[in-house]
Amino acid sequence: MNHTLLLCCLVFLWPTESCRTLCQAASKNKAKVSAKPHDVCDGVCVDNSHCSQPCPPNTLGNMGFLCRQKKWHKITDSCRTLTPLSIFEEKLGSAPSSADTTHIGTYSQKSETITDLLMQKCPKDLSCILANIQHSPRIPGNIAVIVQLLHNISTAVVTDVDEAKMQSYSTMANHILNSKSISNWTFIPEKNSSCVLLHSVNSFARKLLVHKHSIDISDVFIHTIGTTVSGEHSGKNLTFSMRVNDTSTEVAGRVLISRDELRKLPSASQVVSIAFPTLGAILEASLLGKVTVNGLVLSVILPKELKRILLTFEKISKLEESRTQCVGWHSLESRWDQQACQMIQENFQQAVCKCRPSKLFTSFSILMSPHSLKSPILIYITYIGLGISICSLILCLSIEALVWDRVTKTEISYLRHLCIANVAATLLMADVWFIVASFLSGPTTHHDGCVAATFFVHFFYLSVFFWMLAKALLILYGILIVFHTLPKSVLVASLFSVGYGCPLVIAVITVAATEPGKGYLRPEACWLNWDTTKALLAFVVPALTIVVVNLITVTVVIVKTRRATIGSSMFQEVRAIVRISKNIAILTPLLGLTWGFGIAIVINDRSLAFHILFSLLNAFQGFFILVFGTILDPKIREALKNRINSAKWISRISEQNLSTDYSCHPTKGPS
Repeated sequence: MNHTLLLCCLVFLWPTESCRTLCQAASKNKAKVSAKPHDVCDGVCVDNSHCSQPCPPNTLGNMGFLCRQKKWHKITDSCRTLTPLSIFEEKLGSAPSSADTTHIGTYSQKSETITDLLMQKCPKDLSCILANIQHSPRIPGNIAVIVQLLHNISTAVVTDVDEAKMQSYSTMANHILNSKSISNWTFIPEKNSSCVLLHSVNSFARKLLVHKHSIDISDVFIHTIGTTVSGEHSGKNLTFSMRVNDTSTEVAGRVLISRDELRKLPSASQVVSIAFPTLGAILEASLLGKVTVNGLVLSVILPKELKRILLTFEKISKLEESRTQCVGWHSLESRWDQQACQMIQENFQQAVCKCRPSKLFTSFSILMSPHSLKSPILIYITYIGLGISICSLILCLSIEALVWDRVTKTEISYLRHLCIANVAATLLMADVWFIVASFLSGPTTHHDGCVAATFFVHFFYLSVFFWMLAKALLILYGILIVFHTLPKSVLVASLFSVGYGCPLVIAVITVAATEPGKGYLRPEACWLNWDTTKALLAFVVPALTIVVVNLITVTVVIVKTRRATIGSSMFQEVRAIVRISKNIAILTPLLGLTWGFGIAIVINDRSLAFHILFSLLNAFQGFFILVFGTILDPKIREALKNRINSAKWISRISEQNLSTDYSCHPTKGPS
């Protein structure tokens, strides 16, 4: 091909235009030969192996790939067109030279020289680089360059940020906050880039000077409002309305400072607030978060005297079954923290949060948990089942009280009915406190009452499980230990120690360890916290452990029953199967084996069928205890029958005595 081009240039018999055409064709063919795909790797794809590929022409950097399931997947991308020199060029578009290959990931001294150059060329308004930045493609490497630049500007500018500088700074941030760039944040090698951006914007805005007139800088993806406040104001309200998800639908956010808070100000001060409609999704994408930001991200910079604000967030996704949390961004740990805010009011459209701004918490939003599952069916099953369960437990305890003397004549029967009565009593108290806790839950949570209700729900439900464990141990004691018996008083003391002592110790340690740091409760309900302190493990671990022990107990009972019928006739085999089935039916509710279905919910918490089955089996547990633990017991039925007959006989005797007294002493009629 090169020989052909040389011949074209030397031979004058060919027209000039033909030579130009041939040269262009040769260039295209040369490009075709040298071009190769940049979105895949050349190496052999072996699972968990890595590969690096250079960026396309006219860009610097490289792309990293990871092999999963015999296919390359891009995990990092540092491709960029912006360089320390091209940022200041009057016309962007030339290919970056090899001299510009600066490492972008770290905030190094080289990047500070870019800021120094910027402050020399346009220190007043920082506008000399806006055109190049706005026309640059929003590829991962360019995003990292701009984040680095914004970080260093916020560090270099110590004080006196006026409206012009803030406008330029917002324009640069707005370019990389564009909703079309969200997916590209995932590939930036430095996963904390979104956190650095949020911190940089807040830090720069903290130096903004607001004079007599308010500042309102509105871009599509960042909106800054600065104003002055004083104790004379009746309250201050800053309202934002911004588009999300590339639609015309706008989502509102509002910052409200109450009159009582403003009275704490000794003199006039300034308040700056910034709204971001896409930053929540960017934080989620870059940090690979499991929760979804469901409103604007609102940054609020206040005077140190102001400690409380009200924030109203309109929900982006208005699904009624979603669980909402008010949160603040922890600037040191780079995560959303529930301790910064408290839910005040919520409906399917918006949430109102009371938040505590500080140096650690400047930015706030609401989260929507993707794993929450709420259904009217579950609510109806739970409360109807609890109502039936409470009535059944009261009836069960009443029957036990009526026949107690007749069915507890032997030691083993006394201990058995002692366990059943305490299981029923603790489950009754647990259900009652569960209803109390449900009334105390919600946006307007009564904290102290909620703590008390959660403690008693935790304690009594643990007591239910430990009394079930005590009954299981009693069954094993009767089966395995035949010739060595303990005194009755020792057995009773042991049962009460297990049934009430262990739950009390666990419940007290849990509240003492987590409540001082406000990590005992869930923010949306009166129940043990999971997201921050994992206090719920103090219930789940003992409960599931006891379920496993009780399941082993049932297995031992089945084996013992089955072994007694080996070599028997077919009729005896059938009777043994019936007896085994009856034992399983009786022991399953009495030993709490239905709670084992909670494991299915842990494995697949989005399955409505598992939730309905779990709710049916456990909400009606009191009814099952009444049926299988009391009514189906032939000794209790016989004792109850005798008690009723005895009551009828006593009633008949009383009627006869009354009739005899009446006949012996007739009343006199009128004379």
